[in-house]
Amino acid sequence: MKQPLLLALDTSTRTASVALARPDTLLGEYTWLAGQNHTRQLVPVVRAVLAENGAAMSDLTAIAVAKGPGSFNGLRAGMATAKGFAYGLGVPLVAIGSLEVEAYAHAVAPWPVCAVHDAGRGELAWAIFRGTPRRGWQQLVTERITRPEVLARALRRRTLLCGEVPAWCLPPLQELAGPRLTLAGRAASIRRGALLAELAWQRLAAGQVEDLATAQPLYLRRPPVGD
Repeated sequence: MKQPLLLALDTSTRTASVALARPDTLLGEYTWLAGQNHTRQLVPVVRAVLAENGAAMSDLTAIAVAKGPGSFNGLRAGMATAKGFAYGLGVPLVAIGSLEVEAYAHAVAPWPVCAVHDAGRGELAWAIFRGTPRRGWQQLVTERITRPEVLARALRRRTLLCGEVPAWCLPPLQELAGPRLTLAGRAASIRRGALLAELAWQRLAAGQVEDLATAQPLYLRRPPVGD
């Protein structure tokens, strides 16, 4: 019987990450600036992390993917690769929101955690999460796209802001949210495959897996015409 072994893929934005993990052990992780080169770089990185751990594709028992929101091309590359691997190997696929992966790095924070991305057009993609001893990890506000002013008004209590926070949004957020807003450090806001893998093991234990025929990226906006 195979030992449980999961491959986590995240190509949501210019920062990409791949992790190989067992339920209680991170075996390897690559996190790098992929730019727009996800399609060309992803599979070679997967091969490298498997080889460095003496593992083969056939050893995998599950695949995890960050489903978005994020860049259209990056999300498509990650989802297509993850679905292809899961289908070819006959293993389950787990898809987890990219903002949740970022927020989960701060699961022990004493306040709600708001992860954000630059959504373009002067708007932010964001969602709010929180971890508590009583209720565990939960999502308080689902993924959405708004202007920074709308996000600031939604922060009614002290909140940790993390993720790929664009500099242009900080002045309106800080002006309107004031002391309710705490900004996470840059290094602590990098989206990591290890976090995706840890969340994926939790979803697998709960039986929360994707239907390979219908699994799709979470775009929040329609892809550009002809893209």
